[in-house]
Amino acid sequence: MKDILLKIARASILEEFEGKKLINKDELIKEYPFLSEERASFVTLKIDGNLRGCIGSILPRMSLIDDVIYNAKQAAFHDPRFEPLTPSEYEQIKIEVSILTIPERLEYEDEKDLKRKIVPKKDGVILALADKQATFLPSVWEELPLFEIFFGHLCMKAGMQGDCLKYHPVIYTYQTESIEE
Repeated sequence: MKDILLKIARASILEEFEGKKLINKDELIKEYPFLSEERASFVTLKIDGNLRGCIGSILPRMSLIDDVIYNAKQAAFHDPRFEPLTPSEYEQIKIEVSILTIPERLEYEDEKDLKRKIVPKKDGVILALADKQATFLPSVWEELPLFEIFFGHLCMKAGMQGDCLKYHPVIYTYQTESIEE
């Protein structure tokens, strides 16, 4: 049933190449009512196992179908780390759609306490300090399995030094349900 999210993500990218609507939202919501729920999602694109685009929402702000459509197009054509997807790359991409729970603030005393409370491979993490913020989905633990490396990269993604935990940033955690091709 959730495979419909992959089809929606793929069709929304194809719409941009073909210049016409391929998704009938009303029909899909009628068949899959959960698509009308307000939920946050991330859409990740990979080619040969390498990241090719990843854009998402941390908090629910629209229906799941609209969020997936928007994030798929953003990941394909507007991820600032990559050039827009080409038609030949479209044929090679593998799509993953992640549906997020509502992030919850994680209270912790120090880095050691944080390390005890974080659950690798289960927790997605939002790190915020001053006006800087970044997140890693739970799947990033597969690439960065050590706490210190995971958080070092997350600090740098937020535009801070890799040791930013010493400044006691605000930490939120969330979980995802992921579907991939």
